[in-house]
Amino acid sequence: MDLRSEIREFLSSRRARITPDQAGLPAYGGNRRVKGLRREEVAMLAGVSVDYYVRMERGSLAGASEGVLDALASALKLDEAERDHLFALARESGARSSRRGRSTPTTVRPVLQQVLDAITDAPAWIRNGRHDVLAMNQLARALYAPVLADPRRPANTTRFVYLHPEAAREFFVDYDRIANDAAAMLRLEAGRDPHNRSLIALVGELSTQSELFRKRWASQDVRFHRSGRKRLCHPVVGRLDLDFEAMELPSEPGLHLNVYTAPAGSPAADGLKLLASWAAGQERLPTEEPPVNR
Repeated sequence: MDLRSEIREFLSSRRARITPDQAGLPAYGGNRRVKGLRREEVAMLAGVSVDYYVRMERGSLAGASEGVLDALASALKLDEAERDHLFALARESGARSSRRGRSTPTTVRPVLQQVLDAITDAPAWIRNGRHDVLAMNQLARALYAPVLADPRRPANTTRFVYLHPEAAREFFVDYDRIANDAAAMLRLEAGRDPHNRSLIALVGELSTQSELFRKRWASQDVRFHRSGRKRLCHPVVGRLDLDFEAMELPSEPGLHLNVYTAPAGSPAADGLKLLASWAAGQERLPTEEPPVNR
């Protein structure tokens, strides 16, 4: 990925969405040729010279102090994820151009699979920054059966969302939000590690095969994925409204544990019990041997 282009497009897109009124500035004249704030207005709000801000927006964040970045984030009204993205781009801008990207984890230690298997009442799975599904417990395999229908391994949730849109729309009740979040999460990861070849390959694959992904990627949006509500329509048990928590694994940098739960006594909790019963039956099928005729 072209880091300078990433910086330029991110800063210009954040500047374009803020009106002078939102920034507390007077809007002189009724015909502004610039969408959002002008560069000189951002520079004034951030307390830097216009030339310095222009250099930053042209893709050079190398050497920018934490104070300058904080001021710029405030001027552009960045949220927490956007601020994290800005600082990540600045760190990469100051690194050597020949820096190699971190490798994306593709396996998990056996003990982590044991942890997943010990969680019996909730779907739980582990993913990497590319959104590859690396390990799942029995209930998660049952829940994400539509995602796992693609024989390609490791299964990738963002690939499912964008390259299997019909199946994804049937599975995710809030498909449009899910699609937005998936691209925004992937861009956040790309800002942290823009030289990661496997991540670049996935973005390239999605960009060439999905117009929707190209549009979402071009928006420059970034987003955390820590907790919330997932509304799913499972082909076996029907509608499931689940709460999710996504947790980083300190012992395994780059990996996240996702756990889905439902309040006790809710229809979703009953649906998970039904799904668990179905999954147990599915797990037994491969080991059952046909009777032998004697």
